[in-house]
Amino acid sequence: MIWIAIIALGVLTVFLTTMLAVGQKKLYVFEDPRIDQVEEMLPHANCGACGHPGCRPFAEALVAGKVLPGKCSVSSEEGRLKIAAFLGVDAGAEEKKVARLACAGGNNVAIKRASYTGLQSCKAAALVSGGGKGCFWGCLGLGDCEVVCDFDAITMNEYGLPVVDVNKCTACGDCVETCPKDLFSIQAISHQLWVNCKNLEKGDAILEECEVACTACGRCAMDAQDGLITMAFNLPVVNYAKNHKTMLPIQRCPTGAIVYIDDQNGVIKGESSKKIIRKEERELGRS
Repeated sequence: MIWIAIIALGVLTVFLTTMLAVGQKKLYVFEDPRIDQVEEMLPHANCGACGHPGCRPFAEALVAGKVLPGKCSVSSEEGRLKIAAFLGVDAGAEEKKVARLACAGGNNVAIKRASYTGLQSCKAAALVSGGGKGCFWGCLGLGDCEVVCDFDAITMNEYGLPVVDVNKCTACGDCVETCPKDLFSIQAISHQLWVNCKNLEKGDAILEECEVACTACGRCAMDAQDGLITMAFNLPVVNYAKNHKTMLPIQRCPTGAIVYIDDQNGVIKGESSKKIIRKEERELGRS
């Protein structure tokens, strides 16, 4: 009986081993060895700016010919050309994208109606009556975006506003997801005509809360050529499909809520915009 059991076990072992070998052969999926090589050439940021969840999936798409190396806006021009030469394809081009903040309401121009005490987080503060800022739509300044940015592209300035370093920004979108006020969006770096506010109230009453808020006066839309700017929900909306390389729409803005972001000179406001010289925190009831 023992020998019968041993023989049966041996037959079963041979059968299972054979089945596993056949199954492995049948189910084997070939992986192009170039994927590993291309992945090594990528910056390993795993930021998602290319539209893929990481550098490995992007390398797979490159080898499969589904995308071009230029889609990686984080890599250097030399790095993209190296991958293109290795794969024998055109490098392609992809305009760099960055995170833009739609708020200029730092503590020197915007007031707080209530003091928040608790976990120093914008998300936590927003749960308590919107965070205590006079402008409901304004940045709360507790730096969730700075914390979540893995590339050190966001720092908080002296007025409690996030500042994006476009040279470090990878357009990963983490700041977009974490901001409870939805103030960040990913934009092409050429989108220099920028609405720096998200206030939805119409009229000058909002200026009691923030001196640089949009009042929905519509002057920018009136001055813009060829329907470049339209008003929607009391805010200007720029149609970037049209020629937006112009400073004309910003000139008559009374608060500087619409600006032009210049490569060399930074944020430029229009001639009619109120000049802000206050450095200290704006107090309640102070104009």
